[in-house]
Amino acid sequence: MPNNDLPLPIESELLRERAGSRIRHGFFTRKGGVSEGIYAGLNVGIGSDDDRDRVIENRARVAAWFDLPLERLATVHQVHSPDVVIVDEQSAASERPKADAMVTNLPGIVLGVLSADCGPILFADAEAGVIGAAHAGWKGALHGVLENTIEAMVSLGADRGRITAVLGPSIGPKSYEVGPEFVSNFKSANPSYEIFFSPSVKQHHAMFDLPSMTIKRLTDAGVKAENLNLDTYPDAERFFSYRRTTHAKEPDYGRQISAITIRED
Repeated sequence: MPNNDLPLPIESELLRERAGSRIRHGFFTRKGGVSEGIYAGLNVGIGSDDDRDRVIENRARVAAWFDLPLERLATVHQVHSPDVVIVDEQSAASERPKADAMVTNLPGIVLGVLSADCGPILFADAEAGVIGAAHAGWKGALHGVLENTIEAMVSLGADRGRITAVLGPSIGPKSYEVGPEFVSNFKSANPSYEIFFSPSVKQHHAMFDLPSMTIKRLTDAGVKAENLNLDTYPDAERFFSYRRTTHAKEPDYGRQISAITIRED
């Protein structure tokens, strides 16, 4: 499969402005890939049932956008945990560990997180030369993956006051209906989280605002945070969505990637 036109990701103006030319990032859509059928486009999900050669080609295209080879693209086996790994030269070339966030201070390594409704968050402190990437669904966000990512960045020399965190394409508050047990569990964990729920047309259900909770957790942790306000569920042309796939009774779904790197001198 030839590597023709590279995909064109969405970029955050805030992150680009605060990080400058030293950091490059992109929130990739499903456009610009070689997968077909229900995975059509840039499916990078190794865990999907898509043709593996096509997935590898898609991942290579992502790395190429950063002017780097595929082996410099680091991802993890995401398990909805609060766990973060520090990526060094050795771990970048190893098998994917089970975790949901990565940080590094090494140039020339692309940190990538996959998503299909959960929130991808990219972090950068350009002055310190430290970056991070986190995958945060409701479970990861509730149990601390965002705060743990920031702490891991600080351990590498970042200053939380200089960190910029940007939430990319994720399921929006108009698309995320949840049942009464979900609401009850959240309120039990923190009664103030009631503000993230609004009434649903379905009795005893509610609409959950995961992006707002994510941004609040980030700002409460002391970083500058931005939400790109990209809802994955209604936008089938640009984004994969686990919930949309479930409602359509499709057998599987693709994953898009959000990625960041420190440029090599």
